Amino acid sequence: MDTSQFPTEHDVIIAGCGPVGAMLAAELRLHDVRVLVLDRETEPASYARIVGLHIRSIELMAMRGLLERVAARGRRRPAGAYFAAIDKPAPANVDSAHAYLLGIPQPVIVNLLEEHAIGLGAQVRRDCAVAGFAQDDDGVTVELAGGERLRSRYLVGCDGGRSTVRKLLGVDFPGEPSRTETLMGELEAGVPPEEIAAKVTEIRETEKRFMFGPVGERVYRVIIPAVGIGDRATPPTLEDFRQRLRALAGTDFGAHSPRWLSRFGDATRLAERYRVGRVLLAGDAAHIHPPIGGQGLNLGIQDAFNLGWKLAAQVRGWAPETLLDTYQAERHPVAADVLDNTRAQMELSSAEPGPRAARRLLTELMDFDDVNRHLLEKITAIGIRYDFGAGPDLLGRRLRDIDVKQGRLYDLLHRGRGLLLDRTERLTAGGWSDRVDHLGDPTAALDVPAILLRPDGHVAWIGDDQRDLDDHLSRWFGRPAKLG
Repeated sequence: MDTSQFPTEHDVIIAGCGPVGAMLAAELRLHDVRVLVLDRETEPASYARIVGLHIRSIELMAMRGLLERVAARGRRRPAGAYFAAIDKPAPANVDSAHAYLLGIPQPVIVNLLEEHAIGLGAQVRRDCAVAGFAQDDDGVTVELAGGERLRSRYLVGCDGGRSTVRKLLGVDFPGEPSRTETLMGELEAGVPPEEIAAKVTEIRETEKRFMFGPVGERVYRVIIPAVGIGDRATPPTLEDFRQRLRALAGTDFGAHSPRWLSRFGDATRLAERYRVGRVLLAGDAAHIHPPIGGQGLNLGIQDAFNLGWKLAAQVRGWAPETLLDTYQAERHPVAADVLDNTRAQMELSSAEPGPRAARRLLTELMDFDDVNRHLLEKITAIGIRYDFGAGPDLLGRRLRDIDVKQGRLYDLLHRGRGLLLDRTERLTAGGWSDRVDHLGDPTAALDVPAILLRPDGHVAWIGDDQRDLDDHLSRWFGRPAKLG
């Protein structure tokens, strides 16, 4: 493809306007990056599948001033019983001001994030499928299915597990194909709730992959093995659900009026690379896994949050040389860990004697607070520690939403900038003040002299020495601007 005749119209083109693409677009717009989001669908999906925002994703919403809007459309549920649906309460004193699950219809969170991105100035075009692209030293030329060509400096594939961008990029997607199929949907039931609850308790003694639980007034979420139900390429029907319910429970519970019906497999794959030149991958385009534990949407949103400020820095011209490389270095291991824990959870959901014995043992071990806490922090992503080198345990971790003299810490991060939180009141952001805010606050709820937070809320430096701070400001925020 000859790219020389196309001027660069956009800084970043994003393929896919799901929650990951919309979140990334918003993060880029916080830094005045020209963003175009393309989506192959003519309109957002309308089926009201309920998804859960875990603790870390809720924190990210708070960091960008979105939590009030999101929480108003969702439903809080207690933290706990995440890992393989083992029924244990959350451990005491979880390290977050937002230690709960937020259930919210997927179309709602997608629409909220898209509105947020558009409100910040992102452009969104629907019914636009990426058909090809070519990159050179200066940018990427993107060809749409109708033949139109667009030019940008970078392209990011947020276009799902069957990502066109990933396939065209030639990035391998190794892992395991699907071995088991599961039906999942939401529908109404025609029998009393107590009758349903009793039968579900009985069945789950042996079949951990079965669920028939309330998600609203008269509405139930159903998860059931899809044994003998057609081809996965064919959408399931209400009769398919009734058939499997009768086979497993002896009744279909009077199931009727489905909200949405789907099926999924346990395919587990991870892209070998998240970046090739000026083309990057995020969300399901980079990793797929079974939905057990409810981590997929959260993992993708957190990818976007990690990538956004780094790609913006590259576009704006102040990124240190290796900053964009840290996206894969940090997020690829996180995804690998999610894939492993979903593999483990799927095994623990098996009705075979060996996995059932392992599940009983883990259930006992989770009575130990440290075990329960470790698994909760893994599923909710608040236990992530990026490798920033030797230092205190807090280095590389996210900081909880603490009290500061101006209110709450996360309220200071709405603009997507770095933050120097300085209890000594002797330090300065100096020539980086165009990228890093400074709050001198001896009353901040910290047990260290000062910290430097990246725009994603991870602790990049701890200390009280200005020269050492300057070195770390350069590492993460590039060269200082000339003052005066």
